[in-house]
Formats: sequence, structure tokens, C-alpha cells
Amino acid sequence: MTHPSKAVLAIILATLLGGGLVWRLPTDRSGDAAVLYGNIDVRQVDLGFRVEGRLTELLAEEGDRVAPGQKLAVLDKGYLEDAVRIAQARLDGANANLDKLEAGNRPQEIAQARADLARADAAAQNAREKFDRAAAMTLDRAVSRQSLDNARSELRQTAAQSTRAREALALAENGYRSEDVAIAKAQVEAEKATADLMRRRLADAELFSPADGVILTRVREPGSTLLPGATVLSLAMTSPMQVRTWVPESLLGRAAPGAKVLIATDSAPAKVYHGQIGFVSPVAEFTPKTVESPELRTSLVYRVRIIVSDPDSLLRQGMPVTVRIE
Repeated sequence: MTHPSKAVLAIILATLLGGGLVWRLPTDRSGDAAVLYGNIDVRQVDLGFRVEGRLTELLAEEGDRVAPGQKLAVLDKGYLEDAVRIAQARLDGANANLDKLEAGNRPQEIAQARADLARADAAAQNAREKFDRAAAMTLDRAVSRQSLDNARSELRQTAAQSTRAREALALAENGYRSEDVAIAKAQVEAEKATADLMRRRLADAELFSPADGVILTRVREPGSTLLPGATVLSLAMTSPMQVRTWVPESLLGRAAPGAKVLIATDSAPAKVYHGQIGFVSPVAEFTPKTVESPELRTSLVYRVRIIVSDPDSLLRQGMPVTVRIE
């Protein structure tokens, strides 16, 4: 009976060991699962105006949740509105001048130029006749040489006036030069650009939220005089919510863009969030010291960005998370 008992005991022991191996195998495999550690990405924007001015309204408090396009602050618009009116008046003047050049002279102006030419021609004809009479009388010694010289001078003056009037009529009929019209068009474009710039500056006197987020800090208060770019509010962007983590080279095949992941936090480990890998860095780097243990700090890893599909108010920027690739 001794030998059979030992044999039975050996069989039972082998069965238990085999069963243990079978039972432990799935556990070992789950231990090899792709588990990563990271943080909710900190995405902060410092908001400011693109123009200078005095801050008159601040419409958000610290902790307020804001939406894209929501008005947050306003500058004094008085000087900017004056600049817009001045620019518009200059543009109107440039347009009027261009219209004048393109239309040419009015019919009344051309008629006046013709009348001036007729009057100049008549004066020149009269001077010609006076000179001819003086020249004939000089031959008969009826007038002096001085009278003849005076008549000659008057003839030359009236002829010059006639020529000038004829050229003025030609200019009136032909209109303005193409070069003058081109200059007027360029002036209109310059004034139009100035007016557009002034209107954009006026629009920039209002500050809007660029994305969903939470106001972190009110840096300035109403009454402050600001320079362009001065920070007025700090905004923590909450959409899209992202996780930053790092993956070793051995898991790159599983941490491909598009892979589904499960996300858990230390504060609420029972709450599971879902996400998708959106970016894997093509460049290796050393593990950040704030994330991994001292033994792994010299390991080369690849930075990964994960987009959280179902975020809620429990997720806060900078919060440590555990990521498991499905």
C-alpha cells in the first residue's frame, strides 16, 4: 500500500503543479500588457489684445468656464473709432478724385476753353491788321518807327496767347493723362488699406476666447493701460483633453496612432475613461524624471499624445494617469 500511495501522491502533486501553471499563465500575460504612465497635458494660453488702450471691461472671473468666441474683455474704443472715421474720410476723398480724373473735363469746361481760343484768335487777328497798317504807314513816313515796333510786339503777344488757348482746348478735350489716373488709383488702394487696418484695430479692442477652457488668472483689472500683447487673462484649455505619456521601443507596435486605450486616475481608480492615440513622436528621448522611477530614467522612450474621448470635470490638467492599451 505504501508504493501505490506514493504514486497517487506524486500524481496529485503533478496535477496541482500543472494546474498552477495553467492558472498562472493568463496572469503572466496580463502582466505583460501595455501599461503606460503619464499626465493630463497642461495646455495654457495667455490672452491679450493686439492693440494698445485702456481696459474698460473684464467679463470673466477666475474659475469661469468659457466657450470659443465668448467675449472676455473690452478696451476703450474712442480713439480707435476716431481713427476709423478719419481713414474713411480720406478714402472717400481719394475715390472722388479718381472719379473726376476718369470722367475727364465737363462739357462746360471744354466750351469755356473754346471761347478762350476764339477770343485769343480774334485778338491775334486784330493785332495782325494793326501791324500791317503800321508797316504801310511807315513806308509812307506817316508813323514813326516806334509805333511799328509796338504793333509788332502786340502781334507776337496775341499770337502766343492764341497758341496757349489752343493747347488748353486740346488738353480739355483729351482729358487727364493716364499716369495721373494711375496715381489716383494707387492712392485709393492705399487709403482703402488704411481704412481696413483701422477697422481691424477697432475689432481687436474686444478680446474673445479661442477655445473651451477655464479662466486661471485675471492678470489685469479694468482701468489698466495696456500695451499690445500684454497678458490680461490666463486660460486653461479643456478641449480637446489630452494625455501625454511615453512608450518604450518594445511597445511601439501596439502604441500606433489610432490605437484605443483605457485611462484611469489615482483619485478615482474605478472611473475608466476611453481614448485614442493621436501622435507618436518619431524621435526617442530619455524618460522624464517626473514620471518614471530612477531605474528607468536613462531608458529611451517615445512621447505619445492621447486624445480623451469622454472627459469630465474630474480630469484636471497635470493629473497623473495610468494608460492601458486595449
